[in-house]
Amino acid sequence: MPWYAYLLAPAAFLFHGITAARNFLFDRGLIPSHKSPVPTLVVGNLSVGGTGKTPWVEFLVRKLRDEVAVGTLSRGYGRKTKGFIQVLPTSTAAEVGDEPLQLYRHFKEEVPVFVGEDRVGATQKIQQLRPDLQLLILDDAFQHRNLNPDFRILLTSYSALFSKDYLLPMGRLRESRAGAKRADVVVVTKCPAKLSQDEKNKLVEDLAPFLNSEADLFFSSLNYGRPYQVAGPKQTEVTAVLALAGLADNGPFFAYCKQQYAVVDSFSFPDHYAYKPEDAARILEVLGQEKGKNAVLLTTEKDAVKLKSLAATEMWSKISIFALPIQVALDPIQEEQLLQRLRKNLLHP
Repeated sequence: MPWYAYLLAPAAFLFHGITAARNFLFDRGLIPSHKSPVPTLVVGNLSVGGTGKTPWVEFLVRKLRDEVAVGTLSRGYGRKTKGFIQVLPTSTAAEVGDEPLQLYRHFKEEVPVFVGEDRVGATQKIQQLRPDLQLLILDDAFQHRNLNPDFRILLTSYSALFSKDYLLPMGRLRESRAGAKRADVVVVTKCPAKLSQDEKNKLVEDLAPFLNSEADLFFSSLNYGRPYQVAGPKQTEVTAVLALAGLADNGPFFAYCKQQYAVVDSFSFPDHYAYKPEDAARILEVLGQEKGKNAVLLTTEKDAVKLKSLAATEMWSKISIFALPIQVALDPIQEEQLLQRLRKNLLHP
């Protein structure tokens, strides 16, 4: 942590007082929490982002959709609309947000995807629209205490454990570490593919003091798939790339690109960034240089849903855009433990 972060300690102390008071009121029932008419599974974190919530929502959908009728609900960060909306084939990222649109394009009509700021009200509307749904997975609703979910999964990144972080604005935590005690399962995400038992033991030692006695602790990593083209002039292979990402944590994406491809240049943007014509101009400038010949733009699936919608415009239409898919990887034994826990406590209580 940089030295100047300590200058923000008074503001972090004030933020702690506000969030602690809010949690106290919810914990004591002085502010009511409401149950959903549809069983709910929340995937969230304590930090402001970068733990891999959307890949985990996708992972859970893939593992559970053959057992129950499942849908997803999120706030739809970055959208220009408000209120409750169901994602449709004609929806855009500006209307519903990039992550919900990504989920919809992966599962199509098989898994209904909804957005809404008011999670309690949204669950009631979903039950009316889709009374057949047996499970609703909520993306990033761990701090939405108005809703009392049936199960909570808390994510924390291997490189930025919540146990070593501090409250905003001194650190990246949205509430104190004590909030982890609400979690039924805690997952350390983005772990190295080969995590030694000694490293796992150290992670357990770091996190265990903040977990409740019934919580399970798991370790997941990311698997990258084969890039596929989403827009632009047809290209048959991906060797040289311009890497582009607009995530809460762009580091792992860029690191993987450098391992697998000849990276001509990198373009890093903030999370939920709205791409502009001048961004395309910068990319075209690099592609027009000698070093950029035969290179393609390689981006995340989350960014690809926005770039695909821009591909009809003059500037973006000249760029071959490829998406790099990622999926959560979990040890088979831990995966089965997690599924058994969900079946016992959520699917078939």
